[in-house]
Amino acid sequence: MPRFFIQAGPVDGMLSIEGEDAGHIIRVLRMGPGDSVLLCDSAGMDYDCIIEETRPGLVRCRVCGQSPSAGEPSAEVTLYMALPKADKLELIVQKAVELGVSRVVPFLGARCVSRPDEKSQRRKTERWRRIAEEAAKQCGRGRIPPVEDVIPFAQAVARAAQAETALFFYECERERPLRSVIGGRTLSTVSMMIGPEGGFALEEAGQALAGGLVSVSLGRRILRCETAPLAALAAVMYESGNL
Repeated sequence: MPRFFIQAGPVDGMLSIEGEDAGHIIRVLRMGPGDSVLLCDSAGMDYDCIIEETRPGLVRCRVCGQSPSAGEPSAEVTLYMALPKADKLELIVQKAVELGVSRVVPFLGARCVSRPDEKSQRRKTERWRRIAEEAAKQCGRGRIPPVEDVIPFAQAVARAAQAETALFFYECERERPLRSVIGGRTLSTVSMMIGPEGGFALEEAGQALAGGLVSVSLGRRILRCETAPLAALAAVMYESGNL
């Protein structure tokens, strides 16, 4: 069944879809009165609906039932991702949303090669957000995970440290595998910091550990910066019973 996100809950048993989504329903899917559609309020609630009216830029639906979105994981995982080169973050955002990430926060590390100007960065961020929305629709999420503006490394550390389980994925870590930290635990809020193509600088690792993050390893192989966050997220989702 087609699935769309809306901005507010029902009023008098009715929901409205506007703008591009309304046009997609009418012109592309060729749906009309009597057809079924699934709407999500972006807060974790799904609504089973029947289309009652269509007109340019607007689709009005009657709510037939509602239930919590089954696609939302119990663990709230925030990915702090060092800004990679080219369009790698597009893939990371898409797949992270599919795997169940709650939020993506790009940051600038010492070894980040990509440092776009403000205008270019604004366009990139808008595109990442569109990708997150499309991925959330495709995989049945109950929320659209936000992709935030790029922040400095120090700010990322301070924010990541607030999670109940704050993980710093460090390529030089040899003694503490990920499973030794998350295995057998009930995970509620998790933060994951992943470095850029060149890894974290030594000073950054010291700052992260001093800030309260736990250094962990993803194994003896060095993973690409676009592989590491997805492997880490899949492992966290598996250990928390969400995969």
